[in-house]
Amino acid sequence: MNFLNSLFKKKKPPVEKEELEQRSLARPSPESPHFIVGDIHGSLELLEHILEQIDHVIGSIEMRDPKLVFVGDYIDRGPASAAVLTRLYELSTEFPDNVTCILGNHEQMMLDFIEAPEARYARWYRNGAAQTLASFGIDLSVEDQWADQANATAMALRASLGEPIESWLRSLPTSITSGNLMVTHAGIDPGRALDDQSPRILLWGHPEFLIRVRNDNNWIAHGHTIVENATCADGRISIDTGAYRTGCLTAAAILPDGTVEFLQTTEPRPPE
Repeated sequence: MNFLNSLFKKKKPPVEKEELEQRSLARPSPESPHFIVGDIHGSLELLEHILEQIDHVIGSIEMRDPKLVFVGDYIDRGPASAAVLTRLYELSTEFPDNVTCILGNHEQMMLDFIEAPEARYARWYRNGAAQTLASFGIDLSVEDQWADQANATAMALRASLGEPIESWLRSLPTSITSGNLMVTHAGIDPGRALDDQSPRILLWGHPEFLIRVRNDNNWIAHGHTIVENATCADGRISIDTGAYRTGCLTAAAILPDGTVEFLQTTEPRPPE
C-alpha cells in the first residue's frame, strides 16, 4: 500500500501573511502543517508504522499543504538501512514539494567513508556501519582487517547503494525553515543567528544547545540526542526517542496555530 496518498491529494492556498503575523511567536508557527519524523536508524517497520499514523491524521483533519520532514540518521544500528533509504528516496522524489529529508551525521559518515575509505573508516565502523553494510549484503571484516579492506568495502557499498541514491544523499540539506520553525538534525549553536550556523554544528550538535534558551522566538526541531520522552519546550522540539532500541519512533505534528502533538509507534520506554 502506498501510504501518504491522502497527504498530497488536495493542496490549499498557503496561510495569508496577515494571519501569520497575528499568531503568537511564543509557539512554533510554521507556514503550513509539518510532520517531523525522528531518527529512524534502519527501522523500516517503525517507519511504515509512523507513516500510517501520519496518513491517518492527514486524512481525518482538513489541512493546508502539509509537509513531511525527516531529521536524518536513516541508517546504522538497525537492520534495514538499505530498505529505509530506498523508501525515503522514493517518497522524496515522488513528492518533492511535500517531503524533505535532512542530512544526518550517520549519512555524512557513510558518505565520508565512500569518499576516503582508508582515512574515514574508523569513525563510521564504530557507529553502526556493520548493520548498514549487512543490509546491502556486505560483511564487515574483523577489526584488525578494517584498514586493509576499507577500499574494497567502499567499492562494494557504492555499487550496492547505486548512483541515484548516493547523489540524492549528497544533495540533502542540513536544515530547513518555515515561519519561526527550523528543522535540523542535531541542533544549533544558540549563540549564533539561524542563518549563521556551521554545517558541522547542524550535523553533530553544540554543547550548549540543550541547556541555553534562545530569546528570539525561533523554535528548533531536531533529533540526534536520544530523549526518554519527546518534548516541546524552551524553543526546542526533541524527537529522537531511540527507535532502533526502544521500538518508539516519534513524529511531531506542528500546526501553524502553534499546536504541537506527538505521534509514536509505541509508548516510550527507557533504553536498555
